[in-house]
Amino acid sequence: VQLQASGGGLAQTGGSLRLSCAISEGTVGMHGMGWFRQAPGEEREFVASIRTTGIATYYADAVKGRFTISISRDGAKNTAYLQMNGLKVEDTAVYYCAASYSLPLGRMLNDWDYWGQGTQVTVSS
Repeated sequence: VQLQASGGGLAQTGGSLRLSCAISEGTVGMHGMGWFRQAPGEEREFVASIRTTGIATYYADAVKGRFTISISRDGAKNTAYLQMNGLKVEDTAVYYCAASYSLPLGRMLNDWDYWGQGTQVTVSS
């Protein structure tokens, strides 16, 4: 199972970025996709997650109201998006996508089964 993340970059405070994470194989039995982030010197933390059916989404308090997670499905390919608006300097981190094959979708790292490579998001003031 491979997850391919993209879309990171540099933005100014108040700006927007959109991250994508595609998984095209091994999606049978997958229940959700999520995003985590890790700032320098910090632990990786939960950002948002979504059921593969799209019926439920979950957000960390720090991003609620600013970030939106969504998912598209095209046959066996699932792509999760993270639309990030109203970016703040404290959103600067490496963002990782993840896939879960169990329920409920958790917020701890070991609740998630597969991880993509990180994509850097840098927000400047």
